[in-house]
Amino acid sequence: MIYLDHAATTPPRPEVAAAMAPYLGEVFGNPSGVHAVARRAKNAVEEARERAAAVLGAARPLDVVFTAGGTEADNLAIAGAALAPDGGGGIVTTAVEHEAVLAAAAFAGRMGRAVTVVGVGATGVVDPADFSEAISPGVAVASVMAANNETGARQPVRKIAEAVRAASPHTLVHTDAVQAFCSDPVTVAETGADMITLAGHKFGGPKGVGLVVVPDGVSLEPVVHGGGQELGRRSGTLNVAGIVGMVAAMEAAAADREGFRTRVGTARRRFEERLRDRVPDVVFTVAAEDRLPQISHLRVPGVTAETLLVRLDRAGIAASAGSACSSGATRVSHVLEAMGMARGDAAECVRFSFGWPHRAEDGTAAADAVAAVIGVLR
Repeated sequence: MIYLDHAATTPPRPEVAAAMAPYLGEVFGNPSGVHAVARRAKNAVEEARERAAAVLGAARPLDVVFTAGGTEADNLAIAGAALAPDGGGGIVTTAVEHEAVLAAAAFAGRMGRAVTVVGVGATGVVDPADFSEAISPGVAVASVMAANNETGARQPVRKIAEAVRAASPHTLVHTDAVQAFCSDPVTVAETGADMITLAGHKFGGPKGVGLVVVPDGVSLEPVVHGGGQELGRRSGTLNVAGIVGMVAAMEAAAADREGFRTRVGTARRRFEERLRDRVPDVVFTVAAEDRLPQISHLRVPGVTAETLLVRLDRAGIAASAGSACSSGATRVSHVLEAMGMARGDAAECVRFSFGWPHRAEDGTAAADAVAAVIGVLR
């Protein structure tokens, strides 16, 4: 199997399983309890919270709220801020956000909150000036992703954060950094964001666990109601093993960023160079310098994504047509539509994504395998 779908999910890093093992066995307590077994689990969670806060540059460990994944984290940040008990307000976001953000904004809209979706250019990048024009004092939260999960296009999050604060100092800035965390510096200071969301399985951690950074003093309406865990911000028994595993992956990914960019960036460059040699009319959606080093989003004229993906799968090559959070559908991406791409062209787009296990030399072999499948289809 040639696995080129790391933007959908990544294999766990070796240190992750070892970190999780005690909490899948003898340290099985409920961290909300008061006895010694529970305290061992609680101590593990709080130690992980401190380490996560350190990686992200959060002001204090309690700013880190653990969730059941990136989707829940985005919902808490977006709907939670818009519907906050202290009044909340409107939402401003972009047309290329992950569906977790757009759907949370739509839900808040149905609850009576104003929602503004700012368009993007042909490269999928939003203009900070356009974004700031949509900001007013009545906006509770402004959300822009660090980098797109389909095309890899990076957004100017820091510039947007500065523009938002100039227009409305009380508006919270949120960034979904799920896809960018492996390769790009993701901290409160680097992004300029108030709230940052992550999902463990996108950087070598376990599935079913994520987090959102929420600054002290920020009021959010919970989206999961119950026992009031996580200081009342997210109810439910904490996934101790998952939390510990995710934070181990966070630390490993942060320590490996420079090597990741070099290793994976070289693999992708060789992949694209070889594929262009073998398939001269292949079209790459976003310029290399404007996107994450691990994502190659491209179009093969005359071959639909659905057809290509089926044939790639038969050949033992894993890739995708876009977001893995769209119920397996191969429908035309809202991201590509927002970029102004014709529906016929968008239906021919495929995403190949590299990850932490790849070596620089893997790119050429991967391109040869993909080109061979395209050759059969043509």
